[in-house]
Amino acid sequence: MSDEQDTNIPLDELEVPQRSLEDEDIQAPQSAADLEAVFDVPVRISAVLGHSKMHVSDLLKLASGTVLELDRKVGEAIDIYVNDRLVARGEVVLVEDKLGVTMTEIIKTDR
Repeated sequence: MSDEQDTNIPLDELEVPQRSLEDEDIQAPQSAADLEAVFDVPVRISAVLGHSKMHVSDLLKLASGTVLELDRKVGEAIDIYVNDRLVARGEVVLVEDKLGVTMTEIIKTDR
């Protein structure tokens, strides 16, 4: 047998120290400067124009110049994802000779 004392205390007998909001050291960021620590964290952004389903045999028949029909209409908003989470909807725009996306709606989700 060991010389250690039995320290098992039933959970319902434990006292949990109460904290008040004044005791909290962690505060929500008040400005963009407060988020500076995460500015260099990389994220993946995806703009999804639409989706299409097909059989593998049809996929193998695709060639250069083939038009692939998507499930969206022309002018319909596209989905914008950050790290696979839908965050906004927008429109495709042309910026000089490159495609871009203008956000038209921010999607708010409950966590």
